[in-house]
Amino acid sequence: MKAAVIHSYGTVPTFDDFAQPTPGEGEQVVEVSAAAISNLARSRAAGTHYSSHGELPAVAGVDGVGTLADGRRVYFGAAREPFGTMAQRSLAGAQMFGVPDALDDVTVAALMNPGVSAWIALAHRAELKPGERVLIVGATGVTGKLAVQAAKLQGASAVVAAGRNAESLRRLAALGADATISLDGDLREKFAEAVGDEGFDVIIDYLWGAPTEALLEALSRHDLIAASRRTRLVHVGAMAGPTITLPGNLLRSTDLVVLGSGTGSMRSADLAGAVQRVLTSAAAGELTIDTMAVPLSDVEAVWNCDGQGTRIVLVPAE
Repeated sequence: MKAAVIHSYGTVPTFDDFAQPTPGEGEQVVEVSAAAISNLARSRAAGTHYSSHGELPAVAGVDGVGTLADGRRVYFGAAREPFGTMAQRSLAGAQMFGVPDALDDVTVAALMNPGVSAWIALAHRAELKPGERVLIVGATGVTGKLAVQAAKLQGASAVVAAGRNAESLRRLAALGADATISLDGDLREKFAEAVGDEGFDVIIDYLWGAPTEALLEALSRHDLIAASRRTRLVHVGAMAGPTITLPGNLLRSTDLVVLGSGTGSMRSADLAGAVQRVLTSAAAGELTIDTMAVPLSDVEAVWNCDGQGTRIVLVPAE
């Protein structure tokens, strides 16, 4: 079969032949119809993610959409190594969910990884409550835009979206953002203005690095008055840098809780519930995503493309 094959870490997967998957106990072969190029898939292929592939060569891709032998259309993930999802066929095990008829394969493939990530970060890591104020840092990316929508669906009273892409920032109001912050110029001053007297209950951070350091400076207090609310900052991505400097006096002068959201912090029940809620919300038109479908054979050409908030989806063909 044809697949996007990782031959060595740090190189672009190539469109090559790969062995057909043979199902083991509890597994089924899936005829793959769509698989998205996500940041997770890229970082695993680069060998920089904590869950990177074991032995190489291996097939790229962490999740996808396809059809089982009995004709059922499913969204699936976590295929047994070395069989990723960017191939004509893959393996589905426990992480397999039926796809609503109202949704097409490309939309589901594009939506699920970032949509579930956004939903879990808000609902289960931040434990967002109706009426709370939310700041999304890195809101112009694919997952950030879904986080804006998910925060509104979960009852946030106000959602502030911060990002660099000017066109995406303008569009975020239609997705539920009550205000936006352009991440240029003096970030500390801009964040301080957004924090104001009300502050934020929840911050979802896809950037880390320098923007997060500027945000933390804006959150710092310089008085002896007790904080009026607790802020839960959930670190999800590190698009602006892998580390930050965290001053001790910040933690002592504010009521700040810093959490991470990723595969290591997900509980199986939360993951299954989030998948079903994202599928249901998407079928109802409450969660939307911009997509671009390209043939699997073009994987080398599009692997490192910046979609500017659009998710690129590979479509296998015989």
